[in-house]
Amino acid sequence: MNAAPNRVVIIGAAAGGLAAAEGLRRAGFGGVITLVGDEPRLPYDRPPLSKQLLAGQWAPDRLALRPATDIDALGLELRLGVAASAVNTGRRVVTLADDTHLPYDALIVATGVRARRLPGTDDLAGVHTLRTLPDALALKERLRPGRHLVIVGAGFVGAEVAATARGLGVRVTLLESGPVPLALAVGEEAGQLMTRLHVEHGVTVRTQVSVTSVLGARPMGVRLADGTVVPADDVLVAIGSVPNTEWLAGSGLSVHDGLVCDQYSSAAHGVYGVGDVARWHNPLFGTHMRVEHRTNTAEQGMAVARDLLGEPRPFAPVPYFWSDQYGTKFQAYGHLRDHDEALVLDSDHLLVAYRKADRLVGVLAAGLSPKALRAWRALIAARAPWTTALTTAA
Repeated sequence: MNAAPNRVVIIGAAAGGLAAAEGLRRAGFGGVITLVGDEPRLPYDRPPLSKQLLAGQWAPDRLALRPATDIDALGLELRLGVAASAVNTGRRVVTLADDTHLPYDALIVATGVRARRLPGTDDLAGVHTLRTLPDALALKERLRPGRHLVIVGAGFVGAEVAATARGLGVRVTLLESGPVPLALAVGEEAGQLMTRLHVEHGVTVRTQVSVTSVLGARPMGVRLADGTVVPADDVLVAIGSVPNTEWLAGSGLSVHDGLVCDQYSSAAHGVYGVGDVARWHNPLFGTHMRVEHRTNTAEQGMAVARDLLGEPRPFAPVPYFWSDQYGTKFQAYGHLRDHDEALVLDSDHLLVAYRKADRLVGVLAAGLSPKALRAWRALIAARAPWTTALTTAA
């Protein structure tokens, strides 16, 4: 921005949008901030949906990212329960689904993602996805001892729900199209070790299977490409996500697996992307990435707030994520995808280092001390050569 904006419109009332609004206010921004969200509720945390909320350990009100009084103190114009439908970047106006028009000086796109669905399952009873609080509450009501949950897709959402369901006494079958669950996210070596944990806890894991349809009639089931049917009481479809960018059609903004942004999270003059929907260039790794993890979302929201107020800095984080399964906390730093090598340094406690070319680019661990994990993070941030990193960390 050439001048500080007077009116900022944030589309997306979850962690990223809230972080941007808080960052603006903390930096002294006194202009108008309009926060738009398609859900009719204040910003809430999503990672606990597959764990504490689903397990019945947390009530829904515990998910709130901030107390209502803290939200009120930000002095926001809240437009909840209505989605954005279009944006005219020339006129700098956002149109909402209720035909409201919101002019802006700066626009922050934080619309996140939605769960990808299997064709023909939208109206089938007993077929679930997990992205929102209503999704989690609907699935929670179905998870009872002795019932059978079939999970299509063995990514982190599927794996976490499998662990939670087993803790509730639910029989679980996990279906994965690839040869190793979680391989795309963490590599085959780590995927095999994490799969072993599920098998040890009674999950039936079936790999290299293709789902052709879900049978909604009773008895319910999942039909595979070989013609067999896996019986189920409920089916969770956990086959990834789709960035919420349809409303940007015709805006002139570049969309490709998310809103394409530069190293400052800028998609165009006065337009920024934040969180799961943003595919930005991370100069630390020299590549575009779209990171669907809570920590990155909050950090990017705060970084965009600084940029808007005249303190632009490249957004070059070492991405961090965690996953809780069967009482084990898996933690990772860096860019694990598209690696050239995943070296298992400790198979008993799970410690995997990731190499791209001649450089350390990531680490995944379970049971590693916070101090040791921070040492790995520092090496990734310093762009440490592979051999130097392994010697130093050891």
